[in-house]
Amino acid sequence: MTDTEIRAALDRHWAAADANDFEGEHQIYRDDAILEYPQSGERIRGRRNIEASRAAQPNKKRFTVRRILGTAGLWISEFTITYDGQPSYSVSIMEFEEGEVVRETQYFGDPFEPGPSRAQYRT
Repeated sequence: MTDTEIRAALDRHWAAADANDFEGEHQIYRDDAILEYPQSGERIRGRRNIEASRAAQPNKKRFTVRRILGTAGLWISEFTITYDGQPSYSVSIMEFEEGEVVRETQYFGDPFEPGPSRAQYRT
């Protein structure tokens, strides 16, 4: 796949995630893909298990992509995922082989107030 095709697949992936279209969201993964959440220690093996783990979450989720960067086999998506109205900032690192995700690692960070010395930089 070309970079343009991978980028289009990522756009479809995040749009499906935002729409809670679990089947569409997981078309991007190879059957034996691995998903890791380092902060919780989870490692989920296989596209079906990844989809099942996400479909089982009771929260209403929304995804807002801030930017996507990548080339060839390594792509990074920066986005906000909102669970039941609470935002969490996330980075997804996806490794591609032959146009499919073989490994994804997601990192999450909760919002916080800037310190007094940085308050003027808040957007």
